[in-house]
Amino acid sequence: MAEEDRKEPSAGRELVIGRWPEPEQVVRNWQEGVDLYSGIYQHFMEYVPSVRCSGSDAKVPEEEQAYHILFQTLEWFLFGESPEVGFAKLEQNNTTSQLCGRVFKGGETTYSCRDCALDPTCVLCMDCFQNSVHRNHRYKMNSSNGGGFCDCGDIEAWKTGPTCIKHEHGASEDTKNPASQLPVGVAERAHELFAVLFMYVVEMLIWAEDKELPPGLQPREKTDSYFCVMFNDEQHSFDHVIYSLQRSLGCSQKEAQNYTILIDREGRRAVKDGTLLLCQETKLEIFNITNSVFQSPLRVEILHSNVVFHQAFALRLLSWLNQVIGYSAGLRQIFCEVVLNQPPGSDQPCLISKLMLADTKLWKGARKIFHELIVCSLLMETEYKRLFAVEFITHYKQLQLEFVEDDHDRNISVTAQSVQIFTVPTLARHLIEEHGALRIIIEAIIELFSEHMDNGKLHFQSYSQEKLLRKQMVLYDLKYVLISKPPVWTDRQREHFFEGFKTFLRLLKSMQNMEPVSRQIGQHLEIEPEWEPAFTIQMLLKCILSMVQEWCASDEQVLLRAYKECHRVLSQCNNECSQRNARKQYNTLTMCGHSISLKRYLVSRESVSIHLPLSRLLAGLHVHLSKSGAINKLEEFVPSSEFHVEKLMDHPLRCIVLMAQVSADMWRRNGFSLVNQVYYYRNVKWREEMFDKDIIMLQIAASIMDSNRFLIFILSRYELFEVFSKPPVARNKDVIQQTNVLIEELLHLIIMVVGERYVPGVGQVIKDDVTMREVIHLLCIEPMPHSELAKLLPENENNETGLENVIHQVATFKKPGLSGHGVYELKPECLKHFNLFFYHYYKSQQTKAEEEQKKKKKQANSDEALPPPAICQFYPTFAMVVNILNCDVFMLILRTVLQRAADSIGQLCSEAMVQKTLHLICMALQEEQRQLEGVIAEEDVTFEVYLKATRMGSSAVNAESILSLLEKLKHVHQLDAQKDMIIYTLQMFDVVKKLREKSSPGSADFEIQRANECVQDKDKAERKRKADAAKLYRQKIMAQMSTMQKNFIESNKHLYEKVTEAQKQEAIITEVDSIPLAADSGVSLGPMQGATAAEKILLTCILCQEEHEVKTDEMAMVLAACVQRSTALTKKRSRIVTNIGDNCDPIIMHPDLGCGTHVGSCGHVMHATCWQKYFEAVQNSTRNRVHVELSFDLENGEFLCPLCKALCNTVIPVIPLQAHSLDSKDTETIADMLTLPRWLENVLARINGLNASGTKEEENSLVQVNPVSWKNPVEFRSILSFGVQSPVMYSKSIVEMLLLFATAVYRVGLKVAPNEADPRVSLMAWSACAFTIQSTENILHDENKVLFGSLPDRQGVSLKAVLQFAASQRVVTSAKVIQKHLTRLLSVFVPHLDVEDNWSFLDIDFFHLMVSLVLAFPSLYWEETVELQPSDISCAFNNLYLFHLVTMAHIVQILFTSTTDCPMEQDEEENEESRSAAELYETLQEYTSRSLESKPYGWYLWNCVKCGITPFLRCSALFFNYLLGVPPPADLSKGPSEGQFEALCYYLALPTNLFQLFHDYKDTVTPLLQRWCSDSSVQSFLKGQRTSVCYPRERNQLIDLPEDYSSLLNQGCQHSCPRSSDDEPKNFALCMFCGAMLCSQSQCCREEVNGEEFGACAAHAINCGSGLGMFLRIRECQVLLLAGKNRGCFIPAPYLDDYGETDQLLRRGNPLHLCTERYKKLQQLWLQHRILEEITRNQDANQIISDWQQF
Repeated sequence: MAEEDRKEPSAGRELVIGRWPEPEQVVRNWQEGVDLYSGIYQHFMEYVPSVRCSGSDAKVPEEEQAYHILFQTLEWFLFGESPEVGFAKLEQNNTTSQLCGRVFKGGETTYSCRDCALDPTCVLCMDCFQNSVHRNHRYKMNSSNGGGFCDCGDIEAWKTGPTCIKHEHGASEDTKNPASQLPVGVAERAHELFAVLFMYVVEMLIWAEDKELPPGLQPREKTDSYFCVMFNDEQHSFDHVIYSLQRSLGCSQKEAQNYTILIDREGRRAVKDGTLLLCQETKLEIFNITNSVFQSPLRVEILHSNVVFHQAFALRLLSWLNQVIGYSAGLRQIFCEVVLNQPPGSDQPCLISKLMLADTKLWKGARKIFHELIVCSLLMETEYKRLFAVEFITHYKQLQLEFVEDDHDRNISVTAQSVQIFTVPTLARHLIEEHGALRIIIEAIIELFSEHMDNGKLHFQSYSQEKLLRKQMVLYDLKYVLISKPPVWTDRQREHFFEGFKTFLRLLKSMQNMEPVSRQIGQHLEIEPEWEPAFTIQMLLKCILSMVQEWCASDEQVLLRAYKECHRVLSQCNNECSQRNARKQYNTLTMCGHSISLKRYLVSRESVSIHLPLSRLLAGLHVHLSKSGAINKLEEFVPSSEFHVEKLMDHPLRCIVLMAQVSADMWRRNGFSLVNQVYYYRNVKWREEMFDKDIIMLQIAASIMDSNRFLIFILSRYELFEVFSKPPVARNKDVIQQTNVLIEELLHLIIMVVGERYVPGVGQVIKDDVTMREVIHLLCIEPMPHSELAKLLPENENNETGLENVIHQVATFKKPGLSGHGVYELKPECLKHFNLFFYHYYKSQQTKAEEEQKKKKKQANSDEALPPPAICQFYPTFAMVVNILNCDVFMLILRTVLQRAADSIGQLCSEAMVQKTLHLICMALQEEQRQLEGVIAEEDVTFEVYLKATRMGSSAVNAESILSLLEKLKHVHQLDAQKDMIIYTLQMFDVVKKLREKSSPGSADFEIQRANECVQDKDKAERKRKADAAKLYRQKIMAQMSTMQKNFIESNKHLYEKVTEAQKQEAIITEVDSIPLAADSGVSLGPMQGATAAEKILLTCILCQEEHEVKTDEMAMVLAACVQRSTALTKKRSRIVTNIGDNCDPIIMHPDLGCGTHVGSCGHVMHATCWQKYFEAVQNSTRNRVHVELSFDLENGEFLCPLCKALCNTVIPVIPLQAHSLDSKDTETIADMLTLPRWLENVLARINGLNASGTKEEENSLVQVNPVSWKNPVEFRSILSFGVQSPVMYSKSIVEMLLLFATAVYRVGLKVAPNEADPRVSLMAWSACAFTIQSTENILHDENKVLFGSLPDRQGVSLKAVLQFAASQRVVTSAKVIQKHLTRLLSVFVPHLDVEDNWSFLDIDFFHLMVSLVLAFPSLYWEETVELQPSDISCAFNNLYLFHLVTMAHIVQILFTSTTDCPMEQDEEENEESRSAAELYETLQEYTSRSLESKPYGWYLWNCVKCGITPFLRCSALFFNYLLGVPPPADLSKGPSEGQFEALCYYLALPTNLFQLFHDYKDTVTPLLQRWCSDSSVQSFLKGQRTSVCYPRERNQLIDLPEDYSSLLNQGCQHSCPRSSDDEPKNFALCMFCGAMLCSQSQCCREEVNGEEFGACAAHAINCGSGLGMFLRIRECQVLLLAGKNRGCFIPAPYLDDYGETDQLLRRGNPLHLCTERYKKLQQLWLQHRILEEITRNQDANQIISDWQQF
């Protein structure tokens, strides 16, 4: 509703509703009255305006109550009793219908069975499909445009399985009249009531007065209350309407947006209410704002409020009628009878026709309800469907004319109901037979296109694109009505079909020779002519022409009459052309003693048209005559005296000559429009009814004409007659080139006319043979996927290619890998069917196929000849075509070409001409061989190719024979590529010669085999000789090189030794000195820590290509890196991300790892200075490119890696590892002294001292803290006594890069502005380091890889760089800040530190804590005047004790949170670990006052701890390995085994029995346990008042997807948006991280984030993926990747069809199944943090510009 409507007080409504009479009283008054019509109208007049509704879906309760009372009154009248009782009786008596009739919403998934559906328009809803036999057939999935209905139960729609399980027991239409099943009196009352109500509906919806109501509805008093109503259109954009409403109404953007949504959905909307003057001002304001030169203003009308109220009620009444008739088939039949009833003696149409004729005047909402009522009533009853179809076809022309002028889409026009009528076979045939439907539809087409007529021909040079598209819709109706041929013809059917056929010929006549083109000479064409409309109509007519021919062919009488009429109309067209060229004289052309008289016509000088539908229809009918045998009766209908074959073939020949001349570049000045026409003329979508039919017409002519006269005719039209009849004359180079191309095209035409017989009716083949040949030739080009093959094959009227019927006979399927698609490869035995000059090849395809086949022959050590394959026989009608190969003119053409080639006249002959000539000679010899092998007497052989080719030519004195010319060609070097083919041709001559000499067929075959073997042996010997020679030459060269190398090494031995030694000492990337400093213990912590040598790193800069050794005191080398926030490790996606902003304290990571900071790198290295220059250069080059969309954001420091183009936003400095070694004696001494209690005392003293010195207090005033377990105080610097050393000093360059990277991590991780001085910089560095390690461990686990040795180099290098960076924070952050952080971190273990933090150990991720502690701990050694760091021994013990403390805390954490599912029975035996676990658990129970529930089984506790702590240990092993460089045990580099846990414990200096730690450190740990157990949050957890993370943490995976994609589609169909109540189609997207279903690109679910509007997916990604998102768009079957508001891309969904292909946008609709490998690849994309990289690469490659924020 409008805002003004919603502000009305409800009290007034309640008062009005309260005064309404009871429904029983109203009904009684109606029954007592004289006229029900007057009673109902009077009631509506009085009470409908009280509802005061303008048509919104957002109804207030009072409004709904008012409607309920109105409808309840009608229901009381209908049933004569309480509506509840009446409806219950209806349901009790009603039987379930066999028809489903579910009306589809827009975007709803429909299913069509390719095996059983009569045509593609026969579809099932999801429920019916799932419960039908078609689920196991070949089916297609499609998305409905809305308005259609489910065909389940319609026996005419399906060949088998017409009903699903749900409807198979429904009542059929053969049962008795449902109206008789109604309760007594209901039928009579329903008839009376429906008539009045529908009359009211029709009257109100077509009412044209704005300020008055119809008679009988006018109120007693007229008020000054009006609505300003805005209507939708398809011209103005959404944003434009919102802007206009904001300005004109002064409303907010949100209000204007709501108005616009309602206007778009309902078709109109009241945007203002008030007085007439106020509404007029608003209308004028909207007009002024929206009116412009380029666009018409928005349509706004001022309607009286009563008119609006009654029209809104009329729509609700329509919906009510639809609901009521749905209760009973009897009521439905009564309603149908009422709306189709025409008053006797009246010329007025019935009520349904009145409303149908006013369809274009209705707004969108009214149309939708009206059309749904038609579907649910008239189309559900067979008889009434027939009557409605009669009404529809009666008004068909007017409806289509009005639709063209309308601006609404087809799916909301009543004309869209044609598909529901014309696709019913019996109904369509009835309409054709009884009502002339075929004629009416075609006349409508002619009338619609009449405005494009020019001198009786269609001409589309100035047209409206939108209107033309609407006009073309009628062609679909013509296709629908022709879908099903009559099984038995009647005379009446013949007459009406023939009547429609003659009308169809009128249409084709207007297209014959339309839009002719003339060759541009001298000047290029200035304005490209429009050509697309004509070809679009031709494409739509392709199936129609084929179906018309099929209809004709189904009855011999119809076929002959249709042929006669088509010939008559075509002859008229030809005669009209002849009359225009009457002045032209006939020329007599003579060649080889044969003559023909022709009118002079030159394609290059005169106009020619590509559009010849009449000629091609006649050719198609002729083929059907040949196929059916009715050709023998043709003389009776078309006498031979009237059959002028030269005229019939002339126009198709001109068209083919045009193609040849375009290939010869003779029409290059005519621009691209002609090039495009020539391309589409042979394109698979058009060629069946264009190029193919032209070839057939020439074959028809060749089968009737004398072959010599036929070829002379062709030579004349090709303008080559003089070329072959006179000696060559000197010409310029361009003319010679053009002539050569024309000769090549001429030879190709002869090959096609004689050889292309794979058309049923032309050759003795069936449809599958044709398809098989097409597939073979496509696969000869290259292996192809199924979709590509299907795209290159012609489709029939049902969109089927027949590919599945033949593909397995000729090809084998090769399955796809992780990317790409499955392909079909041709079987070797099918290569023999390859025809190099296959007529559907484009030149590029032919070249590629030739290269591929020659390559295969070469690999097989065979000759490279590609002879013509054996072909099928012609039908008897076309048998004379082969005489072309035997005629004199043909021999002259061959001889001329070969003569010029043999005389080495290079300019006058081309290799392609020779190649095609050889092909033709072989074809002729094959035909002669076939005749010789098939007859007994030689005199019965009519073919004399051999004799004519071997004797001297008769056309020129002393002309050489063809055979002798071929012998000459063997020695022409320019034709070496054709040498194998020449030899093969000569062999064919030998074979025919043997047959001529009366050799037996077997003998002939033996001779052929011997000849072939002889030639092959010679070829193999020659190839072997050349191969051996090449091998010897290579061996000789290699021996010489080897000798030279040895001589050089001997003469420069000293240099070589130095280089070799240097190479041994240095590595390309990293190498460690081979001399160990201490024994390699395989332990990374404590006194047994293994030694590490100093790392030497040699790197090559990818920018300057200089090699550089990385040192800490020299120029920095940096890795290109990308820092990003990540939620890939958390399961708590509903939790709002809080760890961002200025107030965030990132010192502690929560155990759910809600959002971390990940660092990744492509591994490519640069000098820091080189990178800085590169980045500045990128900035400079893009600064002025304002309109260029970049895939990276320079303002945020982003750039593309110069080498791999990966997205980066910072660089990491490479820092080499320092040497570490422990002296065994010192280690033993310190180990005895520095126990954990002593170490903690030292740490505590140091921290207190640092705190005191920080407050400028004297050292002697320190407060000594004496815990119970630490009796003896220690001095402030006692920690230094265990070993210190000078820290590593870094160069200025490295320090700058460390600071740069630290700032980037801080900026991205916290989403704040850069601030180098912020104390959180170091915290974010440590957190990023820990999170990156956890991500790496997660990836290794997900891929089931070993912990060490399986990481890619780039990950290993970047991980090491991140760790060394995190350990170097002392150069980035001050010592005081890090010491403060350390103090806060240690407060988890040391209870007496003066800190304010009060963390619960349940809310701490202990790996993050451990990393921060280890990396911050060296800060305790820093002095104000001296820079110190702990020695290697001190580090070893510090790391050991820190790690042990953290490990024990994590064990306790696991015991508290992850031991809740204890089994009832003991499964394992008790051991030392289980007993220790039970003891510790008992202690914890004691400290928690028995709040911790009892766990009797120690083995279970041990298993929980072992499983829960393993990820922590794996991460710790990675951390210490990359931090210290200590090699791990071999077991950690092997596959998963039983010893992995033990190896981890050994490497990390842990006892295998982890509970031993609690025993060893009992005195120290006891107060910690007591403290942790007494924590309030622990107590709350034990009482069930809060939750905590369980260990091991559940590892993240993408959501589980169904195996069958149809299940996903069904899920999307069943889902309803909670924010929307309309039926508009929603584009649902499934979040693959959490499974949330979202409305993508929909107004209903847009959200405002930080003052900006985001689409549902983009808004969801902010919380769910910290800006990253992966969504499966269900209707499009594609994955949407999002990264922020400016980045996104589409990639294929992980679903493949049976042919191993994805189907984005569901264009093919084949059944799809989940590919687990590709889904795994998507999961790796997420877990490896490569979504951002994938988006950037995709955007960079595809340059897709989209507003990703709106998704």
